[in-house]
Amino acid sequence: GIDDYAETGITIEGKLSQQLLTNIFTPNTPLHDGAVIVRDSKIVAAACYLPLSESPLISKDLGTRHRAAVGISEVTDALTVVVSEETGGISCTKNGELRRDLNLEQLYDYLQANIVLATKTPEQRPWNWRGKKNG
Repeated sequence: GIDDYAETGITIEGKLSQQLLTNIFTPNTPLHDGAVIVRDSKIVAAACYLPLSESPLISKDLGTRHRAAVGISEVTDALTVVVSEETGGISCTKNGELRRDLNLEQLYDYLQANIVLATKTPEQRPWNWRGKKNG
């Protein structure tokens, strides 16, 4: 299901890195608006359109970015990470559930529990649970 949403954006197929994400999310650049879809440590596409959740449980103080994050997690097995442009606050969604105001430690723990541990053995992980390189 996520491939359909990747096709709405610009194909990247680049290695996931801080530098590439910073470049994509620089305001007023062509790829800035929309979502980035990541699979297997690669950025598949950027500037992707995601379905908006229609859940009445989403707080009215949250905007389109959060509604889209919840929406894609309702219709696919995707986990999303959302950073508020206004506050810098970090939120995550999975299976339609939104977790707000995570600090960096909570984000690492959430990703570790939901992605890294679920998909790889310790030897296959390129980083440990605090974001430091293994080996």
